Amino acid sequence: MTGELVQQYQQHIQDAYVAETPLCIQGGGSKAFYGRKIKGEILDVSANAGVISYEPTELVITVRAGTTISEINEVLAKEKQMLAFEPPCFATNATAGGMVACGLSGPRRPYVGAVRDFVLGLKCLNGKAEILNFGGQVMKNVAGYDVSRLMTGAMGTLGVLLEVSLKVLPEPEYELTLKGESDLATAIQLMNKWAGQSVPVSATSFHDGNIYIRLSGHKSAVLAAASQFPLSEYPDGENYWQSLREHKDNYFADDFSSDSRNLWRLSVPSTTEEINLQGQWLIEWGGAQRWLITSEPLEQIRNVAGKAGGHATLFRGGDRDGEIFQPLSTGIEHLHVALKNAFDPKRILNRGRLYKKF
Repeated sequence: MTGELVQQYQQHIQDAYVAETPLCIQGGGSKAFYGRKIKGEILDVSANAGVISYEPTELVITVRAGTTISEINEVLAKEKQMLAFEPPCFATNATAGGMVACGLSGPRRPYVGAVRDFVLGLKCLNGKAEILNFGGQVMKNVAGYDVSRLMTGAMGTLGVLLEVSLKVLPEPEYELTLKGESDLATAIQLMNKWAGQSVPVSATSFHDGNIYIRLSGHKSAVLAAASQFPLSEYPDGENYWQSLREHKDNYFADDFSSDSRNLWRLSVPSTTEEINLQGQWLIEWGGAQRWLITSEPLEQIRNVAGKAGGHATLFRGGDRDGEIFQPLSTGIEHLHVALKNAFDPKRILNRGRLYKKF
């Protein structure tokens, strides 16, 4: 059946290529809100699902792109292993393909790596309906242009993902969350201080006058490290980090349907001090990821983020027909356009999902 599905996808793309009809790639649809609004015929790839192979001793799992993240997590949990970058799902039907295409990572990301660091290889269909294979199932197979990871975060603009091989890691033996009161400036200083110490930090955040830190590893090491922090144990830690990852925390409760309040994601150097923008802040990743709910104008937010050495993404709300992601420099834009032309010359795959030009 899977072979027949791929042939159907190929035929759909071939027809679109000839007619120059844009296609909107759709898996679980859990992240349809993310990126620019696009129009096109729906190419539903959710049926291409299932675990192809899993080698616990090799720490590698290969799945079809329509496989749900919940199914992958269930398979890995039986062997006490995990997707270490803690991908956010936002819905139960979130798929591996969408996970790679959107490139979003959870609270553990700064301490173990991002989605792209765990993608070993993949199979995809390009905009000419050609089947392409990149990478492999071990790190040493990666050579030349790392196209497998290039697909991560490409939002389906370079190809339709069919299969993906991922590196997995063992679950930590023990985890403990600590919580304490703090102001924003002190929280940023503490997060960076802790990151430079030999302690098993696996997540940090700050919101509403409280700082949180998660420690993961062998129980003895975690308890020994916890005694060094002037914070109290937070018994609901597991639920807290899950609600943060899945945007179920009260901070994210607004539907952001009003143009007056939008949710921004700022990526800046972790040591960046308080940013001069009005709104509600939530800090993650040791200070490197900063969520902001604000009515500040787009130009002001991007200007401030750029001066801080980072960039800003309009995550939810606002004008989804506009530029959602930080504008590219001329040189980087030329590279993006060249890649789009190479993989999808008639620009039929998720046209405009990343930027208007491609």
